[in-house]
Amino acid sequence: MSFFSDPQFGERVITLMAALALVLQLGMVSQRWLITNIRLFGVQSFLLAAIAATIAHFNRAPHLYAAAGMTLLLKVVVLPLWLERLVKRVGIRKEIEPLINVPASLLISGGLTLLGYVVAESFARPAAGFPSRELGHNTLAVALALFLIGFFMMINRRKALSQVLALLSLENGIFLAAISLTYGMPLVVELGIFFDVLVAVMLLGILVYRIGETFESTDVSKLRRLRG
Repeated sequence: MSFFSDPQFGERVITLMAALALVLQLGMVSQRWLITNIRLFGVQSFLLAAIAATIAHFNRAPHLYAAAGMTLLLKVVVLPLWLERLVKRVGIRKEIEPLINVPASLLISGGLTLLGYVVAESFARPAAGFPSRELGHNTLAVALALFLIGFFMMINRRKALSQVLALLSLENGIFLAAISLTYGMPLVVELGIFFDVLVAVMLLGILVYRIGETFESTDVSKLRRLRG
């Protein structure tokens, strides 16, 4: 049997790519340079697109190829390039000290990863006799970890651009959960979600630029000045 038709080989490849995506998420937690964070997000999105394409290949699910293609176009090419351009326009290249320091943030992220694995155990439903139907199920724990760590990053970071990246990595967790549990949602729903994310990030980018113009900083904590 060829490697490219062996579900066990596909499972190993998917597990490896999911583990790398989680490592990149932890790298984003510890990284303060915005450009580096954007590129880490782009590589993470590429891995998720590859996971979707692998599951599509072994399960003959053509709509997942469409999801993988949209992920490549939007999250690997369009959004990273646009965000890098925004960083250069705003002129702020480095995140200020987060609310929780890096060592403590990594410990918290490790705890959230463990929580993701504990919660994912209750969703384990092996499909006896259909190895290809089990592809990606073990990535649910990683998907939950990406979601939880992304949410933590939104709370912990003070720069608006870093919070936009945290939102995108959180959405990556939702995408991975969708393809790991159900092999993707209907194509129309996926299209709607992708374009919602694109519009939301564009609007947030405009907001970041305006905040920078008004306050000469993108530190969202300074918005407290608006309270009467």
